[in-house]
Amino acid sequence: MPDVRFLTVAEVAELMRVSKMTVYRLVHAGDLPAVRFGRSYRVPESAVVEAMHRPIADVG
Repeated sequence: MPDVRFLTVAEVAELMRVSKMTVYRLVHAGDLPAVRFGRSYRVPESAVVEAMHRPIADVG
């Protein structure tokens, strides 16, 4: 895993413009992969970018 950048839940929430609770929900639902370090989660930056490009709802 060289060159993998991990973000905190707060950083992910800021990038995605959602609350930290929403990020936790995404992680627990399996929609956003994360690694647990002790009591906190770290999310790979690439997973955040991918999630932001994924359509959220089927409109139409």
